[in-house]
Amino acid sequence: MNTRATAAPIPIIDCHIHLFDTTRPQGVPWPEKTNKILYQPALPSRYRTIAVPLGVVGAIKVEASPWLEDNQWVLDVAVKDSLIVGVVGNLEAGKPEFAKQFERFHKNSLFRGIRYGNLWDRDFSAAVKRPEFIADMKLLSRSGLSLDTANPDPRLIADLLRLTDSVPDLRVIIDHLPQLQVPTEAAALRAYKADLQEIGKRPQMYVKLSEVFRRVDGKIPPDLGYYRGTLDELFGIFGEDRVIYGSDWPNSDNWKPYADVLHLVQQYFSTKGQVAAEKYFWKNSVKAYRWTKRNASQPAT
Repeated sequence: MNTRATAAPIPIIDCHIHLFDTTRPQGVPWPEKTNKILYQPALPSRYRTIAVPLGVVGAIKVEASPWLEDNQWVLDVAVKDSLIVGVVGNLEAGKPEFAKQFERFHKNSLFRGIRYGNLWDRDFSAAVKRPEFIADMKLLSRSGLSLDTANPDPRLIADLLRLTDSVPDLRVIIDHLPQLQVPTEAAALRAYKADLQEIGKRPQMYVKLSEVFRRVDGKIPPDLGYYRGTLDELFGIFGEDRVIYGSDWPNSDNWKPYADVLHLVQQYFSTKGQVAAEKYFWKNSVKAYRWTKRNASQPAT
């Protein structure tokens, strides 16, 4: 008789999905109608059919719209489905209206933070130098909410050091870091590596090991071996306590189907042991987003 213990399945909190409805009368600012893969409704009901059979028990919705009222739209959608445990909204910190807008949406317990970075024609480097922006980041921090960044590049990494020098208690989640294009010029590469190592020393900063797949010469390598070096480097810097799972669904469909996206990181974390895998797939998300359990399938927080 085989008496070897079998590890229990790990519940998964997907910390990066997008929700939108292309059939709305007002339409959507993203995705573009020309994107035949993405331009269809992406709602909790569709996500459930794809993700729940694979072990996903909860998800954090990250805003991909610059329209203010889409914060309310997605909160209204999320409250109706207990699979959604949090929403990361879009409010423009540093603007005079930020505090009032923040107060409005923060009243909803599903609102877990905001997203700011290299998108929506915003200049993050300029923002972190402005006292109004820093004041709004301090408000975010005092309220116990977090900041997600977008579309990482070496300049963003350096700017995050400046931001957290000014607001050291702010929880920051760096989205899609495996997609960053590492500098090839020697001095720029040294500066980037040094900045990344410094960020790795700051316990309030988390990294989503998401958007791992890359397109290379028009093809997408399917094997973990191609990506292992990048994952090893980031895991080595941030450790098992500050890495988080996110699929980037449905944007991830531009690369591979959801099951492939999940399987790639499951393969990687199968070599790290049960404890590290549990932290990556759900436990670290509780620390980063402070979400609250909404149904019995979700692990206790």
